Amino acid sequence: MSAESLSPTPRTTLHRLRERARTERADLDAVLDAGLVCHLGVVIDGVPVVLPTGYGWIGNTLYLHGSSANRSLLASAGQQVCVTVTLLDGLVCARAVFHHSMNYRSAVIFGTARLVTDPDEKLAALRAVTDHLVPGRWEHVREPNRKELAATAVLAVPLDEASVKVRSGSPKDDEEDYDSGIWAGVLPAALTFGVAEPDPALTGDVPVPGHIAVLAGRVRGAAPAVDSGP
Repeated sequence: MSAESLSPTPRTTLHRLRERARTERADLDAVLDAGLVCHLGVVIDGVPVVLPTGYGWIGNTLYLHGSSANRSLLASAGQQVCVTVTLLDGLVCARAVFHHSMNYRSAVIFGTARLVTDPDEKLAALRAVTDHLVPGRWEHVREPNRKELAATAVLAVPLDEASVKVRSGSPKDDEEDYDSGIWAGVLPAALTFGVAEPDPALTGDVPVPGHIAVLAGRVRGAAPAVDSGP
């Protein structure tokens, strides 16, 4: 993780609940590291399009992948895009409906998307995506062949312009509601992996590899310790 600060721009400066902003590059890295799915937003021929996809990143470049037959993905190349990653850490139940909320960590990234055409960069990007989703997986499987690479599109988005927003802690009710006798609190939320389910088509006695077995029961991207922030 870098010790650099995120550079604020008109698009990344928070205007509401500014106290939830996180300004270090390490905060962005932490959200990207914990997440699995991002949403790519772009306007194509005047129509807003949002595409969910897996991602990975190397240095200052975020990589998204999808089918090379996906016209929206290909049309994003050369366009200004917005990529978001959101982690749900809990449901915040307040004493009043108005103050119900969520504990979350989110990142919003703006930039011009670039279609990756260099074979070496494309392969490195796909490895980054694969190992981000399932750490260690790339070393245990067959690499993509020329036909598979041709069928896969990879977009690169710079991480130069991004904002991070975090909410944690308890409900924030109006002062007069604290003695109402209504229960209030937080329902923690997290993504947990179950025990691996072998493919019925496996031939022979193929054990579950260690990099898969270690994920069973593990919480992905657990939220940091709860603070008393707003």
